[in-house]
Order: sequence, then structure tokens, then C-alpha cells
Amino acid sequence: MKQAIQVMTREILRILDGQEPSLYLFGSVTMDDFHLGWSDIDFLCLTKQSISPAQREELVPLRQTLLKTEPGNPYYRSFEGGMLSLDAFLTGKPEPAVYWGTSGQRVTENYRFDCFSIVFFSLVELLEFGVLLAGEDVRPMMHRPSREELRRGVEEHLRSIRQYGSSTGESLYSYGWLLDISRCLYTLETGGIIAKTAAGDWALVRGLCPVPGTLREALAVRRCPEAFHTDAEVRRRAAQLGDEVQRYGNVLEERLRVGMPIE
Repeated sequence: MKQAIQVMTREILRILDGQEPSLYLFGSVTMDDFHLGWSDIDFLCLTKQSISPAQREELVPLRQTLLKTEPGNPYYRSFEGGMLSLDAFLTGKPEPAVYWGTSGQRVTENYRFDCFSIVFFSLVELLEFGVLLAGEDVRPMMHRPSREELRRGVEEHLRSIRQYGSSTGESLYSYGWLLDISRCLYTLETGGIIAKTAAGDWALVRGLCPVPGTLREALAVRRCPEAFHTDAEVRRRAAQLGDEVQRYGNVLEERLRVGMPIE
């Protein structure tokens, strides 16, 4: 992974020569919670000026380009994030940005952190746990979300849980809903951010999850996903998690109703 990060950094800087990019890692890699086969290598690249069409054309397929040159390194496909100007990131104004995600890569006019994560959570991860790989550290220009903004982020994620987590598939990622809920509960309780695995452990210790056995399964899968990829029973269980996810979602909904502790 270290080699992949070094090569990716070098190539992005080469393509964006003259743009003085600020390039960050954040998320599970910097929170000591990366697990190959589940986790992403989250990054953000902010430039002084808008990225040119020629630069975007070279950046969009860069993951695949590097994987072809080094097919034995599985980490290139794990990179996810965005590349856009600092001004567009701070103001939210429309601007063509390069986006790499689970579903593919493209140019988008309105970049934001991945819609299935919590925007404010990702921003706090960047501010508190992010690692500057290159360029000037521009994080002092960013606004740390307040507790109220984090609460609204949790509400948004609960809506995703209700909409998309009611019916799960055989993907191991279905277990992730339980860890997401644990993380939301931690934030509502503390106003802080914690890694997903640590959040699951935290919730188990406090007896917050109405299906603790399933949460333990989720933690086992996240800690060693490659051991479960061919496990038919685990995949069958993953496809039947909808009701349990919603039961745990009820705990989150009740916690939202009660409200966050006063700062």
C-alpha cells in the first residue's frame, strides 16, 4: 500500500504540474482501520486553479493505468476521492471535478464526499485525521462541522439506512450498515468521530445494539474480509440483514429524538 500511495502521489503531481495541488489521505488508512477487501484509500486533491480538460482526461483513468503497469499491486483499485479546485471545494460552486468511486470514475459538476458516507463525517476525518501528502496544508481554511451539523448528517444517513438498508444483498458490505449505525451513535454521544471498527466495539461494550451477535459478525467480517469472500453461509446471512439493520436503526432514531448532549 505504501508503494501504491507513493506512485499515485507522484503521478497526480506530474499531471497537475503547475497547479500546486494539496493532496491528502484520510479515512480508514489514517485511522488505523484499513482492511484490504473492504476499505478504500480515501484521498482529496485540491488545486489552485480549475483542472484543465486535458488534465481531467488523464486523471480519470489513472487508477486503471497504474494497475496495468503493476498488476500485482491490489491497492490501486482501492483509491477513492476527488480532484477539484480549492475554491470549488470551499464554496460548493459547480466546477468539473474528477471523481473516483466504487461505481467507477468520471467527471462530475458537483463534487461532494461519497453520497453513502456522511459528508460532515468525512470532513471531520480530513480535518482531524488527514495526512498531507503534498502541497500546502489548506485545512485551516475549512470549517469544522458543529454538533448540530453533525446531527443533521446523522439524520441524512438514517434516511439512507431506511431507504437502502431495508433489503440487503449477499455482498459482505451489507454488514457495514451495522458499523455505520454504531459510528452515528458514537458521534451523537460524544460529538467526535471514531473509526468504524472501533465504533462497533464501543457499541457492543455499551449494549446499544439489539442484535449483538450480528454486530460481532460484522466486526469479524470487516477485520478479515478476505477470509469470508467465499463463505456461502456468511453471504447468505448478509442477504438477510435487512430486518436487523432496521432494528438497530430504531435505536439510532430514538437517540436522535432524545438529542445530542450539550457542548
